[in-house]
Amino acid sequence: MVMNFAFFEGIYNGSAVGILRLNAVLHAVRDIPIVEGSGIIRFVRGYALAKTVWFNKNGDEYNVTVVHY
Repeated sequence: MVMNFAFFEGIYNGSAVGILRLNAVLHAVRDIPIVEGSGIIRFVRGYALAKTVWFNKNGDEYNVTVVHY
């Protein structure tokens, strides 16, 4: 799975993070490495915790918490 998450509000407005990993949707919670950042968080590294809220053949919905240091 490759995803980019863009921020549209607050101090991170205009920034984004990119994640990359195999997405094992059957696991309750997955830690996914953040491999890139842009804008104010250009050199961000960390991980995202993804939890599947809803899953079917038409798409997924996730709650993602991004932790950076």
